[in-house]
Amino acid sequence: MSQTPTTVEVRILDKEYLVACPQEEQEALLRAARHLDTKMREIRSSGKVFGTERIAVMAALNITHELLERDTMSDATSSILRAMDNRLDEALREPSGN
Repeated sequence: MSQTPTTVEVRILDKEYLVACPQEEQEALLRAARHLDTKMREIRSSGKVFGTERIAVMAALNITHELLERDTMSDATSSILRAMDNRLDEALREPSGN
């Protein structure tokens, strides 16, 4: 198997990205991109988060949370993640100065 990266085009939230990826990992990359696209669309359609960057951060947090939930987490780790999630929610609710 060759580890030589090739360029793969992925589409996330109606935007195309070119990503270098070893050929044997292309299917996994495409699955990951589809999963991320789905999560970002869910967040956008909720109408609570505006802006692609904020949607991406929320999707990343949600996906990370899902992954960590699959593992056994200590109470401290879970508490920290909840606090971070709450702080991010509060920050996203505040009007932007832009």
